[in-house]
Amino acid sequence: MDTREQGFVDVAISASGLGTITFGHPMSNSLPGEILRKLAATITELGQNESVRVILLKSEGERAFCAGASFDELISIKDLETGHVFFSGFAGVINACRKCPKFIIGRVQGKAVGGGVGIASSVDYCFATTRAEVKLSELAVGIGPFVVGPAVERKIGLAAMSELAINATEFRSAEWAKEKGLFTDVYDNSELMDTAIDGLIAKLVKSNPEAMKDLKEIFWQGTEHWDQLLLERASISGRLVLSEFTRNAISAFKAK
Repeated sequence: MDTREQGFVDVAISASGLGTITFGHPMSNSLPGEILRKLAATITELGQNESVRVILLKSEGERAFCAGASFDELISIKDLETGHVFFSGFAGVINACRKCPKFIIGRVQGKAVGGGVGIASSVDYCFATTRAEVKLSELAVGIGPFVVGPAVERKIGLAAMSELAINATEFRSAEWAKEKGLFTDVYDNSELMDTAIDGLIAKLVKSNPEAMKDLKEIFWQGTEHWDQLLLERASISGRLVLSEFTRNAISAFKAK
């Protein structure tokens, strides 16, 4: 079997100083634990790479940006430790984005669900297309957006995050997400979005790296406790995923 069928994280570094991270998975760019860990490590590595000025985070294809957690892996979790480790993967990606000293630009070309909304909330400047609807679906499968919640709340506020978390089966439009502050700009298609991304990146790679680093630290003030907080949240999700209710809900969702 092609290893890319299990998901992948690719990296490209341009001569101008742009580090591009592309992740993908055949199941709507959902994220198994191994890919989550690799994504977090890659963000950290590019953050430490002196030849990289700015990071672009994107996913493969033109449909879904990220469908969130891998349901196949969720349903295979059999004990608390395994559950904690899996959900810690999302904590690792969020914290890697938070602590990375480089600006991370997000490219959201399609729907973002669950952990995908968490990733979009963790970049520093997020572009999207009109196809980029968002949904926090966790409650619908018996869990809850515990790990991604702090990142989403930081970006769009408690009221909007609560709306997404409670009405877990309904998508919100890209324009809704822009109004709430998740997306900075929304475009009619990927071509227009990519032109705008290229324009911003061309400016940022010429900007003072120290100034960008200092700005990012200011932007993320008040989140220094997230290393511990998100792991605590991962334990909540790891416990809930073992419940009969959640296992039945995930199985029913997979059977659709």
